[in-house]
Amino acid sequence: MRVAISFLMVFALAAQTPEAPPPSQADARVWSMPTEGGMLSGYRSPRVSAANLEDSGRLRGLLQAGKIYLSLQDAIALALENNLDLELERYGIRLADSDVLRTKSGALPRGVPLSVREAPPGLGTPQTSPNGTLGGGDSPTLNGLIGPGVQLDLSILGSVPLPTGISIPNLDPQLVGSVGWNHTSDVQNSIFVPRLLSFNAEATTANVAYQQGFTTGASLEVFFRNSRLDTNNALVLYNPTTTSSVGINFVQPLLRGFGLAVNRRYIRIANNNRKVSDTVFQQQVIATVSGIVRLYWDLVSLREDVRVRQEAVTSAEQFLSDTRNQVETGTAANVDVTRAQAELSRRKRDLSVAESLVEQQATVLKDYVTRGKLPDDLNGAPVVTTDAMTPPDGTQGPALSKLVEQALRLRPEAAQVRLQFENSELSLTGSKSALRPALDLIATAQNNGLAGNLLRSAGIAGDPLLIGGYGDALGQVAANNFPNYGVGVQLTVPLRNRAARSDVVRDELTVRQQEIRIRQLEKQIRLDVTNAVIAVEQARASYEATRSERIAQEETLAAEREKLEAGASTNFFVIQFQRDVAAAKSSEISALASYQKSRAALERATGSILSDHHIEMSEALTGNVERTSAPPTPVH
Repeated sequence: MRVAISFLMVFALAAQTPEAPPPSQADARVWSMPTEGGMLSGYRSPRVSAANLEDSGRLRGLLQAGKIYLSLQDAIALALENNLDLELERYGIRLADSDVLRTKSGALPRGVPLSVREAPPGLGTPQTSPNGTLGGGDSPTLNGLIGPGVQLDLSILGSVPLPTGISIPNLDPQLVGSVGWNHTSDVQNSIFVPRLLSFNAEATTANVAYQQGFTTGASLEVFFRNSRLDTNNALVLYNPTTTSSVGINFVQPLLRGFGLAVNRRYIRIANNNRKVSDTVFQQQVIATVSGIVRLYWDLVSLREDVRVRQEAVTSAEQFLSDTRNQVETGTAANVDVTRAQAELSRRKRDLSVAESLVEQQATVLKDYVTRGKLPDDLNGAPVVTTDAMTPPDGTQGPALSKLVEQALRLRPEAAQVRLQFENSELSLTGSKSALRPALDLIATAQNNGLAGNLLRSAGIAGDPLLIGGYGDALGQVAANNFPNYGVGVQLTVPLRNRAARSDVVRDELTVRQQEIRIRQLEKQIRLDVTNAVIAVEQARASYEATRSERIAQEETLAAEREKLEAGASTNFFVIQFQRDVAAAKSSEISALASYQKSRAALERATGSILSDHHIEMSEALTGNVERTSAPPTPVH
C-alpha cells in the first residue's frame, strides 16, 4: 500500500513540468507581476502602482529666456517620456503579464488590447493662394493608409482564439477542508428492534484534502477523513465509534485531454499574447515617433513661412518708401502709393496668419508630448525649432526589393500575425483532442481505521484492535491494517460528437483565415513600401520644381524692378511679381517639408524608423530616455 501511494505521488509530481519564463520581444522585461512572500501571499491583492500622470522635467530643461528650444530628437524624447498613448499601451503589456500568470493556473486567457492610436493631424505645411496665405494644409497620411488621429484596430490581423476543446485541470493546488455535525432520527419499522421507535445518531466529521491538476491532464487528490458516530442502534457492536482514513485518488487521461501540448496550450497562447503586446507597443512607438516627425517638420515649415512673410513685409515697406520718394520727385502718381499701402496691409495680414499658424502648431505639438496642464510659463512659451530641413541629395536609395525584404523582417505587424497564426494552431490542438474517446486511468489507494467502545449489552467479545479512541483509529491507519486499493480504466465513447467536430472545423477555418491574413499583410507591406518610395521620388521632384520656380520668380522680380526704375514697367506688375516670389518661397518650403515627411513615411513603411532615430525599446518601455539635449542652435 505504501509503495502504491509513493508511486502515484512521484508520478503526479513528475507530470508537473516547471514553467519557463515567457519570452519577450523586448530585451528587458520592465514589469513583472507583483508578488509577496509568505503563506498568505495567494490571498492578498497584488499591488498595482497608481497611474503616472506627471510630466518629466525635460521640457522645462529646454526652456531658455522664455522660449523652448526644441530639436527633433528632443521632441521624440519628450514623446517617449510623456505621451499618453504610449503610457496607455504600457498597461497593455501589464495586462498580458497578468494573462500569463492566469493561464499558469489552468484558466483561460482574457486577451490583450490590439489597438494603436495615431498622432493628431496638426495644421500641416503652409498653403498659399493668389490672394496670399490661407492657412495650414496638407495633413497627409504617413503611408497612404493610416490617417492621423485615428485608432488602428490590429485585431484585423487575427483576434485571440476562442477557448475550445478539452478543459484544462486546475493547475493551482488547493486545500479543501470541512467540519460538520449532524443529527438524524430515522423512524424504524423492523422486527429486529420492535421496541425501538427510531434510530437516533449524532455524527461529527472533520475532513481535509489536497487537490492538484497537472499539465499531463492528470488530477490528484490526497485526503484525510475523520468521523465520530454516536447512535442508539442496538445492532452495532461498537458505540460511539471513530473512523479515520487516508488515501489518494489519481486520474490520468490516456486519450482525450492527454499530453502537455493540450494542457499547456493556454499558457503558450498567453506567452504569445505577451509577445503580441510587445509588437503592439512597438507599433504604438512607431506611430508616435512618426507623428512627432510629421508635427515637427510641419512646425519647422510654418516657422520658415513666417520668415518668408516677414521678408515680404520688409520688401513691401521698402517698396512703399521708394514709391513715396518717386511721388515726391514726380516720377510716380499718388495712386501708386495707395496701391503700395494696400499691398503692405495684405502682407501684414499674411504675416499675422502665418504667426498664428505657428502658435497653433506649437500648441498641438506641446500637447502631444505632455500628460497634463502645463504651467503658465511653459504653456505660453513659443517653440523655437533647432533642426533645419535638409534638401534631398542625388544619392540613389536601396533597391525596392531590398526595402520590401527589410519591411517584412522589421515590421511588427509581420511578427504579430505569425504569433496569431500560432495561437490558432494551439487552439486547434485542444479541439482535436476533444474528438477522441475519453479513456482514463483511475487509481485509488486508502488506509482505514475504526475504534470505539464495546457495547456490553451485545454480549459479544469484541476485537481488542478495534477497542479504543481516535488515537487507536489513527494507529490502524498508520499500520495499514485495513487497506483499500485498486486500479482501472474508464472508457467513454461519444456516438456522434457533433460539438467537438464543429469546434475542429471552426478552428481549422480560423487557421486557414490566418494563412490568408499573412499573405494579405505581406502584399500590403509590399504596397506600402512601393507607395512610400514613389512618394519620396514625387516629393523630391516637387521640391526641385518649386526650387526652380522660386529662382525664376526671383530673377523675374529683379528684372521687373530694373524695368520700373527705367520707366518701362508699373508698380502694379512689381507688386504682382513680389507676391509670386513670396508664394514660390512658401511652395518651396512646403515641398521640402513634404519631402521630409515622405522620408519618414518610407522609414515607417520599411520598419527602420526607430533605429534611424536611435530609439531604444528599453527606454520606450520605461519612459525614461537617457539622452540629453544638445545646446540649442535655433534656425532663424
